[in-house]
Amino acid sequence: MTDSSEFLWYIPNDVTAGHRGDSATVNHNSLETLTEHARALEDRGWKGALIGTGWGRPDTFTVAAALTARTATFEPLIAIRPGYWRPANFASAAATLDHLSGGRVRVNIVSGQDNLAAYGDSEGDQTHRYARTKEFMRLVRRLWTEENVTSSGEHFSVDGSTVQPRIAERAGRRHPKLYFGGASEAAEKVAATEADVQLFWGEPLDGVKERIERLKALSRGLDRDLAPLEFGLRITTLVRDTREEAWADAEKKVAEMAAGQSGNWQDHRRTIAVGQRRLLELHERGDVLDDNLYTAPGKFGGGGAGTTWLVGSAEDVAASLRKYEALGITHFVLSDTPYLGEIKRQGDKLLPLLKR
Repeated sequence: MTDSSEFLWYIPNDVTAGHRGDSATVNHNSLETLTEHARALEDRGWKGALIGTGWGRPDTFTVAAALTARTATFEPLIAIRPGYWRPANFASAAATLDHLSGGRVRVNIVSGQDNLAAYGDSEGDQTHRYARTKEFMRLVRRLWTEENVTSSGEHFSVDGSTVQPRIAERAGRRHPKLYFGGASEAAEKVAATEADVQLFWGEPLDGVKERIERLKALSRGLDRDLAPLEFGLRITTLVRDTREEAWADAEKKVAEMAAGQSGNWQDHRRTIAVGQRRLLELHERGDVLDDNLYTAPGKFGGGGAGTTWLVGSAEDVAASLRKYEALGITHFVLSDTPYLGEIKRQGDKLLPLLKR
């Protein structure tokens, strides 16, 4: 792997225990437990973690702020939704946390459907949803990098707005990076013009290669006026001491999923987005694609990053991740359950191979 690649983990941020087969403990989402995860990530050399969002879950920004206060280097990738936040409110909150944490904030913009009415939001069709997201991202970036911002858009307006405290530039980083996902045509246009990092689910190498090429072409065709778009991979990595042990455990987990005994794997099944549909259809090409991309979980309830898994020894999984890196992936968000145990296992066995 190159020095420019970054490795993050995942903190589920869910009120229900047992997320994707995690240990179902009573205090799974207490501050003490979540802090233990964040500090374990620091100790093992992970950059930080994606923190999930959605109505009915603990507020993501509050969790991120609490974990940042209890750690020294942990960088939260904070998932947020336009509509739940207004641009100026979010820009101010994020700038404050970035200032207090010494520049550790990252942001994942989520446009997927949610229980909008529950928090007083409403959206139209897909075109409307992504147009609003595009405007949100552009305005937040302006509020972070300009003063006395006046903007009257279709969805959001501000007049003479200056966010305080100002975000300090750090080693060429002008503001927190905006991560974004989505595979529809509308989503890709937003990514090509407004995102800093496009996140992909765990598709096969040929699918990721095709999407990177298309997004680069879109960026040129849409006259992107930002730094070149970067690319990330969000995927489950099932790592064991040997290849044989890893596949035996992977097949056992899928059997438990098929029998309905493996916790909450359905968190991306409420609505099927374009990118999720692409993942769910992969098993039609075979249960194992490329060298070790396991698609069977998608047949039995796996959703999002739990739909496909990279399975094998640390050397096997590292070799597969290097192939994604060769295509242009530089941001990796990995996970497996039980989350805390795997932070330690993969931090000890996989991460050193990736940073070598």
